[in-house]
Amino acid sequence: MACEACKAGAYDFRLENSSKNWTTGYNVPAVQNGQIVKEEIKHQDPQGMQAFVFNIRRPIFEDRRVREALNYLFDYEWTRANLSYGLYQRTKSYFANTELASTGLPSPAELKLLEPFRGQIPDEVFTKPYEPPKTDASGNIRGNLRTALGLLKEAGWELKHGKRGNAQGQPFRFEILLVQADMERIVQPFVRNLERAGIEAQIRVVDSAQYQNRTDNFDYDMIIERFAQSLSPGNEQRDYWESSRADQPGSRNAIGIRNPVVDKLVETLIAATDRESLIAATRALDRVLLWNW
Repeated sequence: MACEACKAGAYDFRLENSSKNWTTGYNVPAVQNGQIVKEEIKHQDPQGMQAFVFNIRRPIFEDRRVREALNYLFDYEWTRANLSYGLYQRTKSYFANTELASTGLPSPAELKLLEPFRGQIPDEVFTKPYEPPKTDASGNIRGNLRTALGLLKEAGWELKHGKRGNAQGQPFRFEILLVQADMERIVQPFVRNLERAGIEAQIRVVDSAQYQNRTDNFDYDMIIERFAQSLSPGNEQRDYWESSRADQPGSRNAIGIRNPVVDKLVETLIAATDRESLIAATRALDRVLLWNW
């Protein structure tokens, strides 16, 4: 392992991205006596978004209320405390750790871009700062579960005999596709919370070749994906979000977004003539993506 080679002095610098390794993997004399320096270095690099991705090409995920409900069933605070050693911070923007990330309520410059779409985008874009659902990290998600059940019922998914289904008799069942087996420990508690809501979710781990083929062809219900970003977003945003890429094999529109408002905001971002305009357009796009869950 590269981690062991580093501790043995085989090479000089290692960037550690595993909370488990960082917490438990470096309790060795070389670190204790200062031969190896273990240091957290703050940075301002764009972090993008890492998240569970709904494939909204699938009918079960088309309704925004369903996507919101499932957000309430993921206990991030418990996961962070118990599985990530309390080290990670939750991503709250597709442009995290940059000035491009939306925060609070829209600025006047953002409102100028968003107002023409009032009624076509979620009302919360205008009235509420985006915050993902939270818990007290105890593992008891009763309040969030109640909210999720209400949203699912509104969306037409009723609970019958302990299983959730719609009016057509279709069960709420989906697969979470993984390529990294070590992510199972993050996903399994989520699956248990889904079961409490009458939803059946199955974890499937495949090899990298099969994973690449399935994701290139959007052959999945849910995956874990990272949307990398730069400090100067531009043409690549079309590949992430625009309708024209939703059915293009190999595109980065993993979600399957086909939204004319998103298309227009992406084009506005690309056409920005100065930094202030780029920031406003990116934040406006970020808000619409976030509030569509």
